[in-house]
Amino acid sequence: MARLRPFRRVVLLLALGLLLAGAREPSEIAPPAGSAAQEVSVVGVFSDPRGQHGVLLESKRDKQRRFLMVIGAAEATAIAVPLEHITPPRPLTHDLFLTLFGRLQVAVSKVVITDLRNNTYYATLYLTVGGSPMELDSRPSDAIALAIRAKAPVFAEERVFEKADRVPSPGAGERI
Repeated sequence: MARLRPFRRVVLLLALGLLLAGAREPSEIAPPAGSAAQEVSVVGVFSDPRGQHGVLLESKRDKQRRFLMVIGAAEATAIAVPLEHITPPRPLTHDLFLTLFGRLQVAVSKVVITDLRNNTYYATLYLTVGGSPMELDSRPSDAIALAIRAKAPVFAEERVFEKADRVPSPGAGERI
């Protein structure tokens, strides 16, 4: 067992190095002046008859404002598992990251879906590391999967609501 301890340290340091490689100073990705983000609820993960998956997000302030992000099957599972309060027998990747974060004293503060460009969503993962803020560029699906597990809030910038395809509310005569 003692032989594994140095290996574990190397793995932890390597994981932290990979995590920090994508880090940016908060000032580098500050939202433009006047931008507004609003908190969203992760309503659920859905799939259509063709096998495409999506995650539906809805404004907590205005339930009429919602959008659907198309995601892959693995990403849908990563989000659905904690939403459905399922505990897998072995940790999934996002569970592993949260365990690693806990041991390294890193906390997930919030997630902000920042933009939609060329049919691609962008997000920023906000962390607190030893009391200092850190921002990481992230795929929204990964950031959402981490936020749900960490019970951290998810926000979407106003421009995302404006650019995203509108999804009608269930009472609007359409089924989701």
